Amino acid sequence: MSDLRELYQEVIFDHNRHPRNFGKLVNANRHTEGFNPLCGDSLELYLIVDNERIVDIKFEGQGCAISTASASLMTEALKGKTIQEAEKLFEGFHQMVTTGEQPATDLGKLSVLAGVSEFPARVKCASLSWHTLHAALNNSDQPVTTE
Repeated sequence: MSDLRELYQEVIFDHNRHPRNFGKLVNANRHTEGFNPLCGDSLELYLIVDNERIVDIKFEGQGCAISTASASLMTEALKGKTIQEAEKLFEGFHQMVTTGEQPATDLGKLSVLAGVSEFPARVKCASLSWHTLHAALNNSDQPVTTE
C-alpha cells in the first residue's frame, strides 16, 4: 500500500486536480483522439506546430489521476520544443514507464511518473497522451488506442 501512496505523489495529485493546458485549442493545426479501452480514459490533443516547433498544446478528456496528470505534465514539457525534441521525450518517457529504467534524456518533472512501471495496469494510462502525441506529430487523423 505504501508503494501505491508513493505513486500518487503530490505532483500527480496536483496535476490531476488542476490540469495545465486543459481545454480546446480552437486554431490547432494538428488534432488527434486517444482512447484506453481497458479503463475508459479518453482524450483529445490539440497542437499548433509552426516551423517544426510546438508553439502551443492543449488537451481535453476524462481519465484517471495518472492519465490526467501525465497529459498535463506532457503539455507543460512540450511547449516550445521541436518535433524532434518531443519525439525524444516520448521515447524516454515510454522507456521509463515500461521498463523502469531512467532514460539518457532528462525528463524533468515527468520523472514523477517513474513509479508507474511497477503497476502494469497503469502504464497504458500514463502513456495514452504520449501515444496520441506521437500520432499527432506524424499527422495521423486516426484515433489512437492503447490496445
